[in-house]
Amino acid sequence: MGIMQFSEFWNEVSKNKSSASSDIHGLTHWNRVFENGLIIAKKTGANIELVELFALFHDSCRLDDGNDPDHGRRAAEWVSSMRTDFSILPEDLFQDLLTALRDHAKVKCTKNIHIATCWDADRLDLGRVGITPNEEFMNTETGRIIARKGKR
Repeated sequence: MGIMQFSEFWNEVSKNKSSASSDIHGLTHWNRVFENGLIIAKKTGANIELVELFALFHDSCRLDDGNDPDHGRRAAEWVSSMRTDFSILPEDLFQDLLTALRDHAKVKCTKNIHIATCWDADRLDLGRVGITPNEEFMNTETGRIIARKGKR
């Protein structure tokens, strides 16, 4: 497989992963995470490509919408197996992407701005499952401000 463009990633994952059709953890959620990530990245300076790849892949390996504690690990392993397709990211950012994917549902805080941006972007969409995003669980000032205002 050669280097894929972002639109190809979105098309490939949405066609081939059953999780894409989920009302809770699927394509609509992935898009909101990307939108949130763009807003936060404008303030934090996080890498936009990393944020977009996180948004697409972070819940792509879920088995279902229930308790699935290993979905992040599976996503990181899948993305790692496609390293040549992700040459847009230098190795350090690729490793940040893998960490963001692997730990997004398990670890609460990080000082890494790229990972923090990804995790806050995901957490700001908790309203879809009836949970109000809490500023105390945000890693970025922008995430805290948005959570405080209840915008997403």
